[in-house]
This record gives sequence, structure tokens and C-alpha cells, in this order.
Amino acid sequence: MKTIRASEVGEYVYCARAWWLRRVAGFEPEGAERRELGTALHVRHGRAVALSGMLLWLALVLLGVGIVLVFFQ
Repeated sequence: MKTIRASEVGEYVYCARAWWLRRVAGFEPEGAERRELGTALHVRHGRAVALSGMLLWLALVLLGVGIVLVFFQ
């Protein structure tokens, strides 16, 4: 028995013919390379955002250390 995912139900509700062409007739939509590139760019951007958050925390810690050193020297 084949499992139907929630995304397939959404795809069917949006366009039943497109769902049938993809799932039953085996046609794949064009632009797979473009979607893969978009996914890779989103992953890269997510990593950059995470890194910037870590660098912000590091900067705040170093600022705190600097303030402590100035007042307790």
C-alpha cells in the first residue's frame, strides 16, 4: 500500500491534474536544477545566519570581558 503524504494532498487540492501527471503518469515538472540551486542557496544562507549569531554572542562576551578588565584593573 502506498502512503500519501500531506504535501501530496496539498498538491492535489491545488491542482488535481498536476498531481495526476506527476504521481500517476510519471511526468516531472521542469526546473529541477533551479530548485536544487535554490535549496543550496537557502542552506548556505542559513549557515551564514547561524554563524553571524555565534559571532554576535562572541562579541558580547569579549565586550563584557573588556569592561570587567577596565573596571577591575
